[in-house]
Amino acid sequence: MSASLNIQSTCTGVIGVGNMGEALLAGLLQAGTPASNICFSEKRDDRAAEISAKYGATRKSNLDIAKDCQAILLVTKPQDLEALLLEISPSLSSDVLLVSFAAGKTTGFIEKSINKGAAVIRVMPNTPALIGKGASGISAGSNVSAAQLKFVSDFLSASGEVVTVPENLQDAITALSGSGPAYFFAFVEAMVTAGKSLGLSEEIATQLTVQTIYGAAGMLIESGKSATTLRENVTSPNGTTAAALASFNEGGLENLVLKAMTAARDRSQELA
Repeated sequence: MSASLNIQSTCTGVIGVGNMGEALLAGLLQAGTPASNICFSEKRDDRAAEISAKYGATRKSNLDIAKDCQAILLVTKPQDLEALLLEISPSLSSDVLLVSFAAGKTTGFIEKSINKGAAVIRVMPNTPALIGKGASGISAGSNVSAAQLKFVSDFLSASGEVVTVPENLQDAITALSGSGPAYFFAFVEAMVTAGKSLGLSEEIATQLTVQTIYGAAGMLIESGKSATTLRENVTSPNGTTAAALASFNEGGLENLVLKAMTAARDRSQELA
């Protein structure tokens, strides 16, 4: 199968079309997979009807996806993955490609659960994939071909940036980019709250915070300069920015971020 595996001709199934599953389905279409080659499973009838109407993909049962599809995206909660694998394993072909989006679950765990020598790729995406600006880390299991890895990288690239890493770094990817959007949103909330405390209305504080961070991210992307250089450029000696950054340093911002990301990494390992 791996020699012929490509975006245009591969029958791909998506098990679980919540927000992330929908984003991945949309990414498949954007990458060039015809809607006729995409099927999905969904427990709720109203949600299934919505997805079918919006994208033209076909709803099937988990077992039918297992029987019919060359590539299957497992977009499920970590605690639900083992039961799903037990359900579909008897119907899987030995050359199927399984792509898991379950945090913490290793390719070895999946390979052992299905016991068929199937190819398994582990992915840690993040929610900005919903708007085509995601960041995903992918790792190949022991039976993955170059064509299969390229297939996954190609369709994920339609939803943002993709990096390939050894699987022992997947928990670090989870802590950085997987959970990272929530860190950003929490910082926005803190800036808006501080702005209100300093006398701004919530509307103005929100507008200026969002635009400021959007603009700063744009500078990082478009200038080609490091965050350190850009920070130094905006920080005049003894100025207002220097005073604010000194407060961050006194509060141990760098250590706090490390502590938070380490906690996320450790929790990902616990889910294995």
